[in-house]
Amino acid sequence: MRRYSRITGTGSYLPPRRLTNADLAEELAASGVETSDDWIVERTGIRARHFAAADVCSSDLGVEAARRALDAAGVLAQDIDLIIVATSTPDMVFPSTACILQNKLGANGCPAFDVQAVCSGFIYALTVADAMIQTGSASKALVIGAEVFSRILDFKDRTTCVLFGDGAGAVVLEASDTPGILASDLHADGKHVGILCVPGHVSGGSVLGDPLLKMDGQAVFKLAVGVLDEAARATLAKAGKTAADIDWLIPHQANIRIMQSTARKLKLPMDKVIVTVDQHGNTSAASIPLALDTAVRSGRVVPGQLLLLEGVGGGFTWGAVLLNM
Repeated sequence: MRRYSRITGTGSYLPPRRLTNADLAEELAASGVETSDDWIVERTGIRARHFAAADVCSSDLGVEAARRALDAAGVLAQDIDLIIVATSTPDMVFPSTACILQNKLGANGCPAFDVQAVCSGFIYALTVADAMIQTGSASKALVIGAEVFSRILDFKDRTTCVLFGDGAGAVVLEASDTPGILASDLHADGKHVGILCVPGHVSGGSVLGDPLLKMDGQAVFKLAVGVLDEAARATLAKAGKTAADIDWLIPHQANIRIMQSTARKLKLPMDKVIVTVDQHGNTSAASIPLALDTAVRSGRVVPGQLLLLEGVGGGFTWGAVLLNM
């Protein structure tokens, strides 16, 4: 009998500090940077985001999301036999944020590692976990996206610092006799490294290069819309499905314009798209599981529905996952 994987629980966590566009504009004005609620909303659809306190790391956000996902699945931490954390803002250079989170969670002993695919990270991590469950390498996995992007923002660049927020989302993925994850499609193209990156690293105790986020917004937008459509169609084709079969599209929450363009290409109405970017901003690898958990807890996403998850991020990376809840 073939072995499959299914999501059995979701969870998310946002740091308490919430900044509306007006709050952020006031803080930026003190540094001589001008922006406004209207300017941000018109270009991005973002109205608020959450920033973590200075002593809070990605693992702290991730472990809270993981606990909520475990509770929802009715699974104990010690029963988890695989932990994958998608993050671009790890707690340390090493060890992995997954190992740090594993210890905080009390799930010591199982394999634990990070995946770095920026905003596509959760899609990559979910695909890896699904493959490991299908091959029998794991039976109960925690897949987490956790980010503190506020640490790498240039608050003198209003075109990027207004976009991002902090947060975490998690799912419990368990072995099943019935199909849950139906298909996935992953890609990367390193020739686009320069359009979205943090071009700095640590050497000899000092930062070499620039440790703050850089983005060519127009290039990212143009590339993102095209590759998201291609990945969505490829994933649907692998599963023998069409866009008309989708109950919910849950895209990476980067920019409402990208999300609207993706939906249009798939001929999906926006009332079939889960949108949280207005309240969370772009939380990178955390955005898809955050949006998924928000939709589950609000009662919009229910068992039996067909979901298409898709993400695109620096690298340039992109991919999609089609699943039955």
